Amino acid sequence: MSISNWIRSKQGQKGFTLVELAIVIVIIGVLASFGVPRFRDAVERSKAGESLNYLSAVRAAQERYAAREGTYADDLATLDVSMPAPKYFSVGAVAAGTTGDLENSWTLTLTRVGASAGYGAYTVVFTETGYDSTNSTIAALPSINPIGTQAAAGT
Repeated sequence: MSISNWIRSKQGQKGFTLVELAIVIVIIGVLASFGVPRFRDAVERSKAGESLNYLSAVRAAQERYAAREGTYADDLATLDVSMPAPKYFSVGAVAAGTTGDLENSWTLTLTRVGASAGYGAYTVVFTETGYDSTNSTIAALPSINPIGTQAAAGT
């Protein structure tokens, strides 16, 4: 069959068949089933990263404050934190850390608020040594934890 004969035989047919459309829809559904959870986790990981950036800024400000005053601050308003409070987390109060005295230890907890892609209200805890994986509930969520599976605080 020549090309011209084939073209003439197909001139009356326009569009796609129902089977062709069904196959395309199934393929799109399979691709989406792999992509949507990864996208959701990536978005939540970026929001968790915001909390870690904020807590790192607080930690640096606490160290500057301690160098000037000889103790850690008990109020975030007294610190020179140069970034706004996190949008997706509620900021707790600064408390004394492992030693029970603000003179040489502190802890601060951020709690996830709002829709968290099904992960619930997880927490991120920082101390004077850095990220506290022991007390942070995000440590149990490796798919969204930007730090990964580090076991020790401050590493």
